[in-house]
Amino acid sequence: MKGMQWFVIYVKPRAEKKVVQELEKLGITVFCPMITEVRQWSDRKKKVEVPLINSYVFVQLKEKEREIVFQVPYVVRYLFWLKKPAIVRDEEIRVLKETLSEVGVNAQVENLKPGDRLKVKSGPFAGKEGVVQELTKRRVQLILKDLGLKITLMKV
Repeated sequence: MKGMQWFVIYVKPRAEKKVVQELEKLGITVFCPMITEVRQWSDRKKKVEVPLINSYVFVQLKEKEREIVFQVPYVVRYLFWLKKPAIVRDEEIRVLKETLSEVGVNAQVENLKPGDRLKVKSGPFAGKEGVVQELTKRRVQLILKDLGLKITLMKV
């Protein structure tokens, strides 16, 4: 698709799926990387699909068509880099899609505390090193500074 580029839009928290559906209705090519997590309720466990990158959705548009996304509720703004809308290369989107289809992200950790450095061993961010921000019984929140992302790893 000549002239089409991938842009990143910031959406209101927990609105990613709604935004994707509405943008698709407008005929826009959309990508929101999703992962499956097991959530624990008091009476059951359930697998739920959640965004890999909270509040971000990728859209493929021509530069002059960028304003169309604001027709959708919950869209806040475009992500900017060096005072221009951030553009993601087709290759990066392709790799992300392929990686997500192959494997989930899990972490095997012991004796970690906030501020420690941790290298991701599998999944879409394999090989990346981050700083532990928060720990729970089942999860580690990790800041990947070189990518500007915060990810959640499930403990195994």
